[in-house]
Amino acid sequence: MLVAAAVCPCPPLLVPDVAAGAAPELDAARAACTDALGVLAASRPDLLVVVGPADRSGRGPHPEGTRGSFAGFGVDLAVRLGRENAAGTGSDTADGELPPSLAVAAWLLERTGWSDAPVEGLGVGEPLETERCVVTGSQLGARAERVALLVMGDASACRTLKAPGYLDERAAGFDAEAARALGTADVEALKALDTELAEELKVAGRAPWQVLAGAAEGAGLAGALLYDDAPYGVGYIVAAWS
Repeated sequence: MLVAAAVCPCPPLLVPDVAAGAAPELDAARAACTDALGVLAASRPDLLVVVGPADRSGRGPHPEGTRGSFAGFGVDLAVRLGRENAAGTGSDTADGELPPSLAVAAWLLERTGWSDAPVEGLGVGEPLETERCVVTGSQLGARAERVALLVMGDASACRTLKAPGYLDERAAGFDAEAARALGTADVEALKALDTELAEELKVAGRAPWQVLAGAAEGAGLAGALLYDDAPYGVGYIVAAWS
């Protein structure tokens, strides 16, 4: 059963080495992520599953010990998902490396010294239908007696004129509803998110959030919104469920 969840954004800029001179701009988001991971640790899970958006090469399971890198962002920084594991070489994935969203998660876990439970990763395709997201989440929730999820994903990328997706007047409303649902652990509202609108607004978190909704059905968790802002025209939301 799902006993806790943390929702965090997944921009590589969250990693100070990648952000370089702009790193202080996301200090508040990093602090909120640290607090959210603290909620996961306090739940004493038997298993932590990290879920994040991925392109085709990164979709599917990533065993504990799978490595990732920020070399594609011009930084010589490697990370590992959880503990070193001879079985967790990443051989179950097409390229043997964590997708960026899970690499950011691995960095967050290393930064906070995670050692509370085994860690596995799951890369999900952003176009994944709501029904499949929910079923996937339900299956994850049944993986162990006490399961925790670290759910990575950004809200819309269309909040300002300089945003990656340019300004879309619908973005603020979509992000506000997503933040409300994530901050209150509103499972039904997450399942009701408009998949087509999410795609148009370049929302990277919709599928992972709906996986969370599937895992949380019947768990009776309460939510807390820890961060909600759009410093680069992209919505970043941090929440904790317990």
